[in-house]
Amino acid sequence: MKILITKDTMSDIYLDAVRIRQKVFVQEQGVPAKLEIDEKEAYSVHFVLYTDEKKPAATVRLLPLDEQTLKLQRMAVLKEYRGNKLGAEIIKEAEAFASQQGFKAIELGAQLSSEKFYQKLGYTAYGEVFQDAGIDHVHMKKGL
Repeated sequence: MKILITKDTMSDIYLDAVRIRQKVFVQEQGVPAKLEIDEKEAYSVHFVLYTDEKKPAATVRLLPLDEQTLKLQRMAVLKEYRGNKLGAEIIKEAEAFASQQGFKAIELGAQLSSEKFYQKLGYTAYGEVFQDAGIDHVHMKKGL
């Protein structure tokens, strides 16, 4: 397993991230494609986890909100790799990167179905349930 990081939206790593997100969010969950890719892509740091067979399996992006806080977004694991703790691995890598860069906290909007997953990783829910792309979410945060 290897996790690669890029800010280059023309790189193969970024394109692998987009392919994973298309399969998970657009094809599986029915999120409109026009909502999946947004104007924040170029401002984000993109992570892709590759299997030992060099196949892209999971992705996440970090978007700086201010000098202390990042927003974790677009976390996705391809269906055939779920249940192998790859989501936790890529998030731990993103958290380590954020900490090394001097950030103090990570926020995210978790789909309600994923709330327990994030709680196990130390995230705390707050605020009201909200809709994003027609899916119920909850705000969560974690100090680094």
